[in-house]
Amino acid sequence: METTYGSGTHAFSLATGSPGELGLIAALAGAFARRAAARATWVKAGTGESLRLLRERLVDMALVHAPAQVEQAVAAGWASMPTPFGANRYCLLGPRDDPAGVCGAADAVAAFRRIAASEQPFVSRGDDSGTHHKELALWQAAGIRPQAERYIVARDFMTACLKRANAARAYFLCDSSTWVAERAVAPQLAVLFDGDPAFVNRYHALVVPPGATPGRDTAAGFARFLVSADGQAILRDYGKAQFGRALYEEISA
Repeated sequence: METTYGSGTHAFSLATGSPGELGLIAALAGAFARRAAARATWVKAGTGESLRLLRERLVDMALVHAPAQVEQAVAAGWASMPTPFGANRYCLLGPRDDPAGVCGAADAVAAFRRIAASEQPFVSRGDDSGTHHKELALWQAAGIRPQAERYIVARDFMTACLKRANAARAYFLCDSSTWVAERAVAPQLAVLFDGDPAFVNRYHALVVPPGATPGRDTAAGFARFLVSADGQAILRDYGKAQFGRALYEEISA
């Protein structure tokens, strides 16, 4: 899926998932396109796929939320300008009656252990996204390999997985932005555990190396715009008018 913002002569492409689904890319890329006479094409892809597209130079930049993979990409030389530009947070959703008792868990790892011990269903993104990597890290920290019969691998984007978890009355690791914007699609679920420091979810922009693609320099300009006062103001306020609270946090988060 591709969507284009702006009609300027300086074209570039970027890959990302939830920030595009939730409209943040439209707000940011639209503002940048107007001031830079640019045309931005958003390619819908989770973090793993976004990084593949960047590595193969099929896009000029990627906005991802997997810090370890960002470091690896830059170290390997196929990505440049690692630019942290904002954040949201994860939250653990589940049936309102919380059959696994995660509300009383001491931390995120303990919450995951309670889900496993209760043999309640869990929906996994299963798509090599940043959320999928975070979930796998939590299972690993808990010393648990989820049982296949209760582990629903969706291989889909966040909103689709939220609907899947609602239908199955399953636990699900969701980002706070999607939950605020899309909670109406999951009336059976509630936030049962959040606030763990491990749930901070930071986003980075990455750009192909200089000269790698025709749109590289414009993409680099967009990366700089993301951390400018104007870019951060858009991010800081995005969602407030519609949802009563911002969907994303500033770079200092």
